[in-house]
Order: sequence, then structure tokens, then C-alpha cells
Amino acid sequence: MAKLKLDLHDIFNRGDRIDEELNRLIEQAVAKRIALVEIIPGKGSGQLKKRVLRFLDQPNIRSIYHRVEKDDKNFGRIFVHFRH
Repeated sequence: MAKLKLDLHDIFNRGDRIDEELNRLIEQAVAKRIALVEIIPGKGSGQLKKRVLRFLDQPNIRSIYHRVEKDDKNFGRIFVHFRH
């Protein structure tokens, strides 16, 4: 199963860049019909993870994917599942 991965550690303090990368990742998953995307906001204070979840909860984004899974073994990881 093909999977895309985005690690946000390098751009955690650049808000505009975070949204750009998340949009790019979602578009790429749809274009390549990828079933699973892994986003790594890291553990930290949890603010970046909340930002990613808010991004994914936007109506125009939410309509694209099937479901979001928060990794119960690793707090700093989110999986986005697509149904193509």
C-alpha cells in the first residue's frame, strides 16, 4: 500500500508554509490515488497538532478524505485515510 508522509518539524513556526504543505499533500494523495497519508506534527505542546486537525476539519478538505486517525501509540502522529 502506498503512503505519503509529511514531517512538519522543519516548518513548525511558519504558518503560511504549513497550510501550503498540507494542501500540497492532500492534492498529491488525490492525484496519485494514495490510500494513506501520515502527518507528523510532533509531540511538543500540541498546538501544531491542533492546527493540523483544524485544517483537516475545514469543509472543503473534509469532503476529500474518508477519515482521520490519531495514533494512540504516538501522540505526535496523524493518519489521514482516503477512499478513492
